[in-house]
Amino acid sequence: MCRFLAYRGDPVFMEDLVCSPRHSLIHQSLHAEEAKVATNGDGFGLGWYGERREPGVYRELRPAWSDENLLSLCRLVRAHVFFAHVRAATGTATMRANCHPFTFERWMFMHNGQIGGYGLIRRRLEALLPDALYASRAGTTDSELVFLLIVGRIEAGESPVEATAGVLRTVKELMSEANVSEPLRFNAAITDGETVFAFRAACDDRPPSLYVCERPEAAIIASEPLDQDRSCWREIPKGVAVVMGRGGMRIEPDFWSRVARH
Repeated sequence: MCRFLAYRGDPVFMEDLVCSPRHSLIHQSLHAEEAKVATNGDGFGLGWYGERREPGVYRELRPAWSDENLLSLCRLVRAHVFFAHVRAATGTATMRANCHPFTFERWMFMHNGQIGGYGLIRRRLEALLPDALYASRAGTTDSELVFLLIVGRIEAGESPVEATAGVLRTVKELMSEANVSEPLRFNAAITDGETVFAFRAACDDRPPSLYVCERPEAAIIASEPLDQDRSCWREIPKGVAVVMGRGGMRIEPDFWSRVARH
C-alpha cells in the first residue's frame, strides 16, 4: 500500500512535513510502520497550489529517499495546500504517468488502496468516462480512472463527497456483477486548492491506516503520524469523509452509507 499526506492551512515549506519529521513521508517510503510492506519505492509525487488556479506537480520514478531534487524542491516551495505521495505499485506499471497525485484543471487527487478484480471491470469503468475527460487519462491505474470519474460527476453538479460516493457505489455494483471477491479499499484525498476532502473506506474491516492532526493554523491528513508526539494525531474512523476548509475541519460520518445505498 502507498503512503500519503495532505496539508491545508497557513503556508508552510513542504520540507516541514515531507522531509524533516522523524517519521516524515520520505522516512515512510523506506520504513512504513502501518502498511503491508515497509518499502514504498515505486515512485513519488508532490502537488501544490501557488499563485495560479492550477496546481504544480512534480512526479518521479526514483524512490523518494534517493531523489535530491525532491529535497531541494521541498526546501524552497511554501504552500497553503499540498499533497505528497509515495507509491507501492499494485499490479500496474511503474512509470511516471502512474505516480500520484493526478490533476485535471484545478482538481488534484491521490489514492491509497485497491479496486478488487480491477481487470474484470476496467473496460466497463472506462466506458463511463465522459468524452471531455477521456483524453486526459495518461496512465493505467485504477486510481487515475476513479479520479476522472469523480471529476466528471463534480462537473455535472455534485459535491466532491457526493461524487466520490457515487463513483464508489458504481464500482461496488460492477464488482458484485463480476463476482469479485477481493475487497474495495479506498483511502484518498481530493482538492480544488481551497478545500481538501479525504476519505477512509473499505468494504471489509481492513481499510488502510489514516490519521488527522488538527492545529489552530492547519490540518494534516497522513497515512501514519509524522512524529513521536501522538497527542495531536487521531485515527480517522472507517467509512467517513473529512472536509478541511476555511471554516476548519469537519467529519461526515455517513460517507460509506452513501456508497452502500442502492
